Amino acid sequence: MTFEAEITPGMAPAEAVELGCLVEEAGFDRLGISCVALWPDTYQLQALIAARTERIHIGSMVTNPYTRHPAAHASALATLQELSGGRAFCGIGVGAGLEELGIDYPRPVRTLRESITAVRGLLAGDEVTLDGEVVKLDKARLIRPPTQPVPIAIGTRSEGVMKLAGEVADIALVGARHLTPEIVARYRGWLAEGAAQAGRDVDEIEVLPRVTLCVSDDEELAVNSVKRFAAHYLDILGDYGPPVDPDRRRKIVATLDDATGWYFDLNRYDPPEMLDLIDADLARKFAIVGTPEQCADQIRDLQALGFAGVSCNLAAVNRGTMYDGLRETIEGSKRVLELLAN
Repeated sequence: MTFEAEITPGMAPAEAVELGCLVEEAGFDRLGISCVALWPDTYQLQALIAARTERIHIGSMVTNPYTRHPAAHASALATLQELSGGRAFCGIGVGAGLEELGIDYPRPVRTLRESITAVRGLLAGDEVTLDGEVVKLDKARLIRPPTQPVPIAIGTRSEGVMKLAGEVADIALVGARHLTPEIVARYRGWLAEGAAQAGRDVDEIEVLPRVTLCVSDDEELAVNSVKRFAAHYLDILGDYGPPVDPDRRRKIVATLDDATGWYFDLNRYDPPEMLDLIDADLARKFAIVGTPEQCADQIRDLQALGFAGVSCNLAAVNRGTMYDGLRETIEGSKRVLELLAN
């Protein structure tokens, strides 16, 4: 199986680099650094981690086409690819949390398609002229393009972007969080439709489920650590989420009005009612969570859905700092991967 891990860098850069090294030691194959507006910069951290690691592939998980021009993405990726000895990848999607920047995600599929076209051409060393609706390039060429291709991974929850992944991506990340045979089939159908439109073999696209992963020997603490995640995804998935009593769903979603901060930030506030309304069973509808043994069993269930790997958004255990909480999840993940290897 292929195992990806994502770190959200809510800590000092040196701590983020240390966590990246621990992810490699734990046995993961790819490492993504979250691209969150106003947080520590994803590409700078990727470069620092690349300089300290030897095996793991490194990229954004995921960046967006709005806050950087495609030429800036391509330049950063070319630098990372050379620095890492060919271990870079580009994880991209529509993005999230850009409202503070006054960005309302206009023409998402078009913007992604044109941005990826531009990035791919530049990374190939081509002279790129593109007169798109969103992206404009006039005989642009990288001064130092990479000598090895950079894989493109698209992460999404939407039908349109999943079809685009079928057209242009090397890796497709299914962002539904709540995964059933029916939901997986729906995403695979969208992917296949896009691939057919582009004349591609869909079997050449690596498909991984995006999951939240929180690991601790303290099962109750781990479950409590992801209840805000569960409330967030229950809200945004709507009818695509798991069946929940309508009154209970309404009460859970209502608690988000009193919650503050990002759902993945340990500095957030989770209302006590939220913790009471979400039990372990509901939390596990949206997350791989618990002891290493429990998490390994849940990942085996994903294998049964036909996935040959998993993309893990690492969630911090509720400890004193985000660094401490993520370190606990990473150290627990090492045991998870050992169990899955046996």
